Formats: sequence, C-alpha cells, structure tokens
Amino acid sequence: MEKAVNEIVTVSPIEVFKNRKRILKNPLPFHHENFEKYGDTFKVNIGVGGKVVFTKDAETIQYILQKNHKNYHKSSLQTKDLGKYIGRGLLTSNGGFWRVHRRMVQPAFHKRKLQGLLGVMFKSIEQELKRIKEDRDYDVFPLMGDIAFQVVAQSLFSADNLRKRMRRLQEITETNQKMLIKEMRQPFFKWWFHLKGEIGKHLKLSKEAQELLDTIINERISSGAEKDDLLDMLLQARYEDGTPMSRQQLIDEVLILFTAGHETTANALSFTLFLLAKNPKFQEEVFKEVSKVDFSADLMEAISQLNFTKNCIEEAMRLYPPVYVIDRVSLETDKVKGRTYEKDTVWLMSMYELHRTETCWKDPEKFDPYRFQKGDPKRYASYYYPFGAGPRMCVGNNFAMFEMVLVIGLILKKYKVGTQMREVAINPLISLKPKSVPLQFSMR
Repeated sequence: MEKAVNEIVTVSPIEVFKNRKRILKNPLPFHHENFEKYGDTFKVNIGVGGKVVFTKDAETIQYILQKNHKNYHKSSLQTKDLGKYIGRGLLTSNGGFWRVHRRMVQPAFHKRKLQGLLGVMFKSIEQELKRIKEDRDYDVFPLMGDIAFQVVAQSLFSADNLRKRMRRLQEITETNQKMLIKEMRQPFFKWWFHLKGEIGKHLKLSKEAQELLDTIINERISSGAEKDDLLDMLLQARYEDGTPMSRQQLIDEVLILFTAGHETTANALSFTLFLLAKNPKFQEEVFKEVSKVDFSADLMEAISQLNFTKNCIEEAMRLYPPVYVIDRVSLETDKVKGRTYEKDTVWLMSMYELHRTETCWKDPEKFDPYRFQKGDPKRYASYYYPFGAGPRMCVGNNFAMFEMVLVIGLILKKYKVGTQMREVAINPLISLKPKSVPLQFSMR
C-alpha cells in the first residue's frame, strides 16, 4: 500500500489484480476490508483507469450529493459504460441535457398522477401473487422480479398482450447487465472483451431491445388510443419550444424506466420478505396493521394507513440498499473535509457501508423497523439514501414505495412467511440482489 500526499491510503493495482476473482464475484467484502483497515475514505489505483476514491463517510457523501452537487456529475461508469447498453436518459446523462429531461419526466411521477396508476399496479400484483406455492420452500426472488416487471410494463403500456415481448426485454437487460459488471470490475480486460466480440454481441442485444420498444410505441401511436399511462405522459411531454421528444430519446427513457424501475424494487421486496420471515414479531405487527385495511376501497388511503409496513421496507433498504454504491466525478478541484481532490476525481460512495456505520446507527446490523417509527424521519436525511439524494434522487421513489407497500401488505394479509435460511446470500451487480430467497408460505 502507498500513501498519497493528502495521506489517504491508496490500494495498489497489484492488490486489485490479486483479488480480481473475488471482486468480480462480490466486491463488498473487499471494500469492507479496506474500510476496516484504512478508515472511512481510501483510494484504489485501478491502473490504466486511474484512481478511484471510495468513501462511506456521511459528511463527505452529503457534501457530494447535496451541498455541492453542482460540482459532481455521474461518472463515465454510468454515462458511457452503462449508457451504451440502455441509452442516454435520466440515469445516464448529466448537465443541461439531464435537467431538461428530468423536468419532462418528473410530472409522470407526481403523487396525483400515480394515484391514477394504483389500480393498474394492484391488478398486476394480485395476478402475479396467484403463483405463490404453499407449504414448501419457494424462491420468491424470481416472483418479485416478475411482479415488479409487470407493474412497470402495465403502468407504462397498460396492455395485456405484451408478456412475451416484456419477457424478452427482461432477458436482454439482465444479460447485458452481467456483461457490464465484467467490464466494470475487470477494466484491465476490456481490450480482450472487445477482441472476443463479447461487447459487440451485447450491443446487438441492446439494439434488439430498442427495436422491440420502438414497435410497441408505433403500435400505440397508430392505434390513436389515449391510455393515461406513463407512455402517454412521455408522448405528450414537450420541450420549451413545444416540440416532443425524439423517438430515440423516448425509447431511451422507456428502456431506463424498465431497467431501473423493476430491478431495484424486486430486490428490496425480496430482502424485506426474508427479514420479516426471520422476525415473526414484526411480521405479526404488519399483519395486524394490514388486516384493518380495505384494499377494495381507496388504494391511496389504504397505503397511507400502512405506516409500520412502510417502516419495515425502509429498514430492509437500510440493510440492503438496492443502489449499494453511487458514483460521481468532480468537475473542478475541490476541498472535502480539509483534503484537496483534483478535478476529474472519481468517487464511489458506499451506501451499503454507510447504512451499517455505528456512528450513524444504533445496532446497525440489527433489523429494527421501529427506528423509522420514532420521531422525525428527516433526522436520517444526512446518512440514509435508499433512493439517492439531492436533485438526482430517483424520480420513481414514490412509485416504488407505493408498489412495495401493496406487495408486502397483500402477501402478509393472506400468508404467514417463514424461512430456514440463516442469512441471505447477496449478489451485487448494478443493484444489490439476493442470490435466492427460499421462503415457506402458509395460509393464515
């Protein structure tokens, strides 16, 4: 290990290369070991790609994401590496381009607009939950993925004849994600991936996904139907000069909504169910709350009554944040906590480590939904980021939370959930996934 001028320890490229196999499989133990050895902030020298600063420091993260966010953009990990597979939209753009499209997309996710989508959401969830198998081990992770995917598909397109095409879209996004992870975690092999034609193969898959969405959009426009769904909102959105989004931009935004919208929700739901299965006391408290709610009446009113259910989801996302690391790059040289960092410094901020830091959380490894029940929830605002923070906070955070409250509520109103598994194995890809979540369901 070598020390930089500003005395932040730098992990050498040799150390990274030695650990390449375990980093490719799961980088979180490698991150944790270095945080334990070198403190809340350290550098990693990745060779030709330069140096990356890792941090779990709450003050530093708040400064970058909120207090001085104008000096920090998404890094090329998203704008270039991820962008080549899912296009240039909210998740993969910066600056003025991002601001313009954020203003165009934001209205589709206002609470008033979402209220009109709750019926579609509820119907999709109920339909998928019919597949639950009782009284045997049943991996809920694929089911949660299908629920979240169908909710996004129906909310975007409100059509019942798209399942086969949506399944293909899901396959493509998951396949491309695995390739992207290889590129990100093994940057020294990028030349080889190009030479073998692997990247070209996955770019062709991305093109197939775009053509699939283009066909669906054409069908909607040709039909002349107004569905009042998310696609309608995007089709009606206008730039300041009154012109609509280009077709390519519309496809990119839709593809990003699919990719980001279903995966993180499926992960959070799976972890929440596992934690409730491990904690029958909290599960029963959710059941008591849910049993008093009538989902056949006003769905927004029903969701507003499920406060403890929401607390359980919030606590699950603390322990297993779907976006477990957030990247930024500095536009100008900046001083952070007394240390000077050069322009173009890449930061990787570990939400996984921050959410488990003892200086921020009492008994951080413990699943305790009550911590979100007591007092002012804003007291966690400087060190709890399940949906990111600042101007770039996830545009669909309310959509995701409404969906998750409905899913957990509907499941626990009907079933008791148990598990024999002591710990859930994690699989950090673009988002933090569980490898599998075998649960047992029994009728109440």
